[in-house]
Amino acid sequence: MIRLGSLAGYLFEGPRLLGGWTPPASAAVYAILYRPDPTAHPDRYAVSYVDHSDDLATARLPFRHPRSACWVARAGSKWKLHIATLDVPGGTRAHREQIARELIATYRPSCNTDQYDNSWEDRWIGEYEARTAKNLTTPRDPT
Repeated sequence: MIRLGSLAGYLFEGPRLLGGWTPPASAAVYAILYRPDPTAHPDRYAVSYVDHSDDLATARLPFRHPRSACWVARAGSKWKLHIATLDVPGGTRAHREQIARELIATYRPSCNTDQYDNSWEDRWIGEYEARTAKNLTTPRDPT
């Protein structure tokens, strides 16, 4: 298991070696990973691609995918690539797409052609002050 996402909020299955992996016939978000320095840091992975699929078995994984050449170039060999998958129980295509966009905004994977910004602007919800934002108790008298 590996945690990915802002505040490492998503628990992905894997990472598994991509070569020899058989994609299941199920919907999921997936991340293509590699180890930038496997000798010094064998437990650290870099994200080179993130996407989602309604059916992983039809997503042309592992190496017939249109972006696979980029993954191999980034990792140095197809045998250095790994995959991690996230099943979103009860999640719709829109849920998977949103998770994939969040991961792309967080990791900025070089093999994704579309990139997203992970920013927030106050004007989107406006500024406000809640009454509960003030102290709920009064200070104690130290005497």
